[in-house]
Amino acid sequence: MILVTGATGNIGSALVKELRACGAGPLRALSRNAAQAAFPEGVEAVEGDFAEPASLKRALEGVRSLFLVSRVGPDADILEAARQAGVAHVVLVSSITVQTHPHLGPAAENAAVEQLLRNSGMAWTILRPTQFASNARMWAGSIRGHETVRAPYAETALPTIHPADIASVARVALTEPGHQGRVYALTGPEPVSARQQVEAIAAALGREVPFAEISRQEAHAHMAAVFGAEAADAVLDVTGGDVNDELLTVRDTVSQVTGVPARPFRQWAAENAAAFR
Repeated sequence: MILVTGATGNIGSALVKELRACGAGPLRALSRNAAQAAFPEGVEAVEGDFAEPASLKRALEGVRSLFLVSRVGPDADILEAARQAGVAHVVLVSSITVQTHPHLGPAAENAAVEQLLRNSGMAWTILRPTQFASNARMWAGSIRGHETVRAPYAETALPTIHPADIASVARVALTEPGHQGRVYALTGPEPVSARQQVEAIAAALGREVPFAEISRQEAHAHMAAVFGAEAADAVLDVTGGDVNDELLTVRDTVSQVTGVPARPFRQWAAENAAAFR
């Protein structure tokens, strides 16, 4: 039995579809509201809340392999619940900042979760993706309103990854041998800047989308109100303020693991154009 947590999220929903399509065997999908979740036929929907690890007991019964995203709940308690339930293998989504920006608070937190998993006694595979293409959804309100998209570091190009590629690597790690004890740094196939992302969304919509670069200070003021000052600084560092060669490197890990090239940002934009209309 495979349990996919966060099964309605950007990665989890794609992973559930892939696992079902490849005939991976008994499959369970965890959601905070299982009654409202729409999963493919044959997928067992279960309800649970990471904020209450005790609620995961039912979901973990009979599970041998677990897909988990770091830092969505009390990780130590979640991993201990998995260990006690007899889970043999955990595929964890961490962050590439563990290796590119280990001094930042969120990166250190992800590194701590990775170490908890390594020390758990369960087999593990760790995925370290770079910036998600789906982060562009933060501009959806402005684009739907025909307003100007405003972003800092307009020309800094990162190898942004399609969440479905993370799901594809997770699917292979969950269903095929040879991936336990491995750490995979995951990127998209090419660097793409904020300006280029907006241009790709505009192309998918078939209309112009105005774009303006703003200062770090202006961006920080908006982000700090939502995420807090420290988290805002960390995001701004890794999206342009403190980039390095390790962060900017395009990697072919997705194609090496899955046998299929990583999807470009323009594909994500085309697939998700409805969110911006």
